Amino acid sequence: MCASTHRDAFPLPRESSVDGAGRSRWRRVASGVALVVFGVIVGQLVSARAEPEASSPFRNLGVLARALAHLEAGYVDEVDQDLLVQGAVRGMATALDPHTTYLDPDAYRTLSSDTEGRFAGIGVEITVRDGWLVVLSVFSGGPAERAGLEPGDRFLTLEGRPARDMRLQEAVTLMRGPPGTDVRVAVRREGRDEGLELTLTRAFIEVSPVQATVLPGRILHLRIRAFQANTTREMRNAIERALEATREGGLAGILLDLRDNPGGLLQQAVLVSDEFLSSGTIVTTRGRGGRVLHSASARARGTRPDWPLVVLVNGYSASAAEIVAGALQDHGRAVLVGTTTFGKGSVQNIIELPDGGALKMTIARYFTPSGRSIQALGIEPDVVVPAFAPEALRRARVEAEGQIREASLSGHLDGATVVRPRRERGAARDTPDAREEVFSEDHQARMGYETLRAILADRARGARD
Repeated sequence: MCASTHRDAFPLPRESSVDGAGRSRWRRVASGVALVVFGVIVGQLVSARAEPEASSPFRNLGVLARALAHLEAGYVDEVDQDLLVQGAVRGMATALDPHTTYLDPDAYRTLSSDTEGRFAGIGVEITVRDGWLVVLSVFSGGPAERAGLEPGDRFLTLEGRPARDMRLQEAVTLMRGPPGTDVRVAVRREGRDEGLELTLTRAFIEVSPVQATVLPGRILHLRIRAFQANTTREMRNAIERALEATREGGLAGILLDLRDNPGGLLQQAVLVSDEFLSSGTIVTTRGRGGRVLHSASARARGTRPDWPLVVLVNGYSASAAEIVAGALQDHGRAVLVGTTTFGKGSVQNIIELPDGGALKMTIARYFTPSGRSIQALGIEPDVVVPAFAPEALRRARVEAEGQIREASLSGHLDGATVVRPRRERGAARDTPDAREEVFSEDHQARMGYETLRAILADRARGARD
């Protein structure tokens, strides 16, 4: 199972993890540090009487220490110190922005396996819609596919627990586990009154982040589902296979599909962009006070031919997917087709903690080559095409009623820096000669395909003139 979360990681040094024995030592050290801090607090309070109270940097630590002491001494039941500390860290993190959070050891393991693209589970990608856990996609060859689960199926129960209003992370934990063990689920499918009760046997799931199909007209439909550790390698392999399949005429163009892509690793977004750009900035990250932390640029070596490129985006294209879309749009390398993207323009770093968990901390905003910050704004496509396929019609209704975007998340970061507007582009022409029955149930993809055909037709006419 792959959780629909945003997983940008900026390559800064991580703190070292420790083993179980180390954790015990860490707790003893932490207790000693707490005593030292308490002594410093007392000393500061005594020595700073003549100074304004706000000048002491330890005053708020004193509040935390006193609250912990009261809970440990007076709570009606014995308290778990680990849970108290984890709750305190989680509360501090969530007070900042929606993407800064504490990951307990289980959640951190889940995040790590998502990034690596291999885990043991039932083989579905899920999301939350209207309080229900809904199957977004089913991984080929996995237990869910063998059992007949389909996109759009809604979970009623997981391991006997009601799935309505269940947290996404809790659902992921229940679905994953040692291979060979069973998971009991009940689902409801649209058009059926009765639920389906199934027992699925967990297995290792190899998640391919890239799907590729050669369409009529020697156009490669390249769908990138997420930016994980092997995304660029898988994309390169898919392109090479397509070149082999079309070696007589070669590829004519690429339809790069970033819809429903929740993001992932920043470095992978840079590498994917670099495949299609020969020079110029790809993305810049700025930290506190607007200080540039990192700027990634394209290299001429390894750049793919100047194939016409259309990029499909929608309101669920987020984070790393927006980096790629923004870079290709700003450099005039691609035409974007679809709807405005999610608008997550922040970068998170993962810092391992001594308890086996991690702190996912927002460290920067990222900016497209032209200087745009898309935080809470998203990237507007060049050709706006709403979705009208059966599944997409439902999404269009959600968007009309107020789709969840970065700007609607409580505590989201504001965009930063007024920047140059991107240059305008013309709308795609109609292409009556694109008659092949492709994407008959996917209006956005169909229009992206026809836009690409129109670009190819224009090039052909220009070559003849």
